[in-house]
Amino acid sequence: MARRRKAEDEHENHERWLVSYADFITLLFAFFVVMYAISQVNEGKYRVLSDTLASAFRTVPGSTTGAAVALNQSMAPALPMRRNQPTSKTDEKLKKNKEQLRNIAKEVNEALAPLVKEGQVRITEGALGITIDINANVLFAPGEARLDLAAVRALTAVAQILAATDFPVIVEGHTDNVPISTPQFPSNWELSGVRASSVVRLFIDAGVDPRRLTATGYADQRPVADNVTVEGRQRNRRVAITIESKTPDNPVEVNLPG
Repeated sequence: MARRRKAEDEHENHERWLVSYADFITLLFAFFVVMYAISQVNEGKYRVLSDTLASAFRTVPGSTTGAAVALNQSMAPALPMRRNQPTSKTDEKLKKNKEQLRNIAKEVNEALAPLVKEGQVRITEGALGITIDINANVLFAPGEARLDLAAVRALTAVAQILAATDFPVIVEGHTDNVPISTPQFPSNWELSGVRASSVVRLFIDAGVDPRRLTATGYADQRPVADNVTVEGRQRNRRVAITIESKTPDNPVEVNLPG
């Protein structure tokens, strides 16, 4: 009896490994199924990614590995640019514009001669054209943007000169660095902008085409003198009227790769 039981135990032990083996094979199969599933590429997403990368990069010519890439524009060969060559007609127009601007400057200088003599008005010629700097003290009361009566007369004379021309005009308001805070003007930005607008409105009323006018305020960001001194702050409080030159530009044709 003991011998038979021992034999049965030994028989059971020999067959038990099959269960473990079957479980192992099942898990191994499941593992390979999962690996196969995650290895499949979504073709639609792959194409989107490929098109996106292709639009930003391209393979460097001559590369066999395809690993090196370069930006389209940064690595593109320099292309020749064609410039319109100056002609005698262009030179003649430039000369005519400069003469007209200087005539305007001369007329403005005569119209504002007393203020120019007192140093309240400065007329300069620069790359943009003719600029008339008028001290704000002769135009506005401190902290105000309403033009004084004397200022109206002086600016009306300037407007009558500008109305007879077709040059673009930019009116800029400037202040010193002393802050202002009133219900009407919370900061120097508002004050400078409204002062420029007041001059523009007067020009329009005097017959200057509104399409030629631009008003802008710079607060204390573009000083012409040091704000440390009283004289410097006084110079910085100004209205700048720039009569822009109609110099024809020189267009440049640039051919970029498609």
